[in-house]
Amino acid sequence: MRSARRTCEAGVLALWLGMSMVATPCAAGPSETASAPDDALYRALGGAAGIARIVDGMVDRAYADPRIQKKFDGVNPRALKESLRNQFCMLSGGACKYEGETMKNSHAHLALTKADFNALVEDLQFAMDDAKVPFSVQNRLLALLAPMHRDIITK
Repeated sequence: MRSARRTCEAGVLALWLGMSMVATPCAAGPSETASAPDDALYRALGGAAGIARIVDGMVDRAYADPRIQKKFDGVNPRALKESLRNQFCMLSGGACKYEGETMKNSHAHLALTKADFNALVEDLQFAMDDAKVPFSVQNRLLALLAPMHRDIITK
């Protein structure tokens, strides 16, 4: 059943994040605004430590995944992990600020297919499973990432 869930949800996520990203580190706290951002998802993912576990697991899997590992040739895994941590943190309501390249610009030259995309989605889902992220929380993160697929799949 795990495989069926992976196939079904693979189309939900747009994740070929970070090939050419630059991000700034997390800020010490949320910026002062009229209302505080909703950080419920950030907290549900385990905060900075939980997001680091998820991202590290996903990137390590992707670099070892024979379906997509060549797409990461020349990409520094440490820098990729840092960029993804900041982006996931910001998207989930944490106090991070992502200032990297747009998804469209950073992925335009990569000729990524739907199959490439789906493989990375599986790697992310397995990483979240390994980090014991509840299924409903996984879906909330995937829903935030999903709109990016239009800018990531280029072939």
